[in-house]
Amino acid sequence: MSNSFFSWFQLTLAGLGVIGLFLLFFGILALISLKKNKLNNNIKINIKKINEIFAENKNKILHEILPSSELKIIEKKEKEEAKLKKKESKKSPLIEREKNIFVLDFNGDIAASAVTTLREQITALLQVARPVDEILIRLESPGGMVHSYGLAASQLARIREKKIPLTICVDKVAASGGYMMACLADKIISAPFAIIGSIGVVASLPNLNKLLKKNDIDYLEMTAGEYKRTLTPLGEITEKGKAKFQEQLEDTHELFKDHIKKYRENLDLNAVATGEYWYGLKALELNLVDEIKTSDDYLLEASQIYDIYHIFTPKKESFKDKLTGTAASIVSLIMEKSTTKSEQKYPLLM
Repeated sequence: MSNSFFSWFQLTLAGLGVIGLFLLFFGILALISLKKNKLNNNIKINIKKINEIFAENKNKILHEILPSSELKIIEKKEKEEAKLKKKESKKSPLIEREKNIFVLDFNGDIAASAVTTLREQITALLQVARPVDEILIRLESPGGMVHSYGLAASQLARIREKKIPLTICVDKVAASGGYMMACLADKIISAPFAIIGSIGVVASLPNLNKLLKKNDIDYLEMTAGEYKRTLTPLGEITEKGKAKFQEQLEDTHELFKDHIKKYRENLDLNAVATGEYWYGLKALELNLVDEIKTSDDYLLEASQIYDIYHIFTPKKESFKDKLTGTAASIVSLIMEKSTTKSEQKYPLLM
């Protein structure tokens, strides 16, 4: 009996030890994450000239495939052209600087978390960009929370207000909240099979009220205000609550449509604001986009004429970041599930 008790005691201690280690591990991850978030408040902005990247890659290939004699001819020609350009600029030092293109990237998740970086990048650019320049955003997003994408779209509106030409390139998807952002562009360029549209609003939630009643479990929720809560996961679903919730979704949809109409006046909203999505080629027919082309082709062509600068925030993958990234993935998954449960409070543009 005593041996059995001693074994049980050892197992209990071992179990507590394992739990303790897990708690310690996740505690450390939480502290690292908090520190990382604190550091992220100070977002660093880097810039790299895309023309130089194109030229470097081109030269690498030429050095592999051409004999040295041909390479010398090409290099001599390029030096002469550069020298001539420099000479002309010295003759006319007061000539207005030529157009620059500034490239930003926005990869949207359900919470449009990339807006944290985007707002800093745009603030920096608005201090130097001129109406003769162009800001190009490579945008990828399937949509997400209304208020989050509303803020992201507002950042692009700042560019429009400064009269700086804005181009949006969509290589994969700009749907719902993504299209809420894209429609602010002076020009939307889409790849042939990019997903465009989904101008609608959705919200869903599980309801366990019948299960609670079946098990004689009371659920109490007290509110002040007739419509403080309409539909909840545990409360009883009423026709009045459903009607009010539907009304709120319709109001959000109308705001979405008004926003798009403001920036793309030639759109037939009755045809496109149905919640459907289309591929780029069909989106062009519906006037949802202005041109079919990949961002790669657009930038390569533009680099023959203009200087192009990529504005980006570097990401360093240290061991700490990888460790934090694992925890962040878990937290992100939990948050996404939590968001789904809370959609009655925060409708999604999806």
